[in-house]
Amino acid sequence: MFISSAYAQAAGAAAPSGGLASFISIAPLFLIFVVFYFLMIRPQQRRMKALAASIQAVKKNDTVVTSGGIVGKVTKVEDAYVEVEIAPNTRVRVVKSTLTEVVNAMSKPAND
Repeated sequence: MFISSAYAQAAGAAAPSGGLASFISIAPLFLIFVVFYFLMIRPQQRRMKALAASIQAVKKNDTVVTSGGIVGKVTKVEDAYVEVEIAPNTRVRVVKSTLTEVVNAMSKPAND
């Protein structure tokens, strides 16, 4: 025959399955999750809480941006809806949960 048969060698001594070896193999995954939590999940939760608080505190004369990109001034606030003036004498009713940004009327423009 041109090809000789291959035989498997006897297996070496099995590695001891200790607690430290399994911890070391799981530690990188745990470390990645911790870093992911502190760099991405936690800041996003803070932003969402701040946005929810600003939406609940929206009041007349605040400037808002909707998720559709409409920018306008708040003229009337209800429980679930906000009336926004997007042009002179043009008002639309918007659901509060679609607001993506609230700018208070007290803040000064950057150019002044």
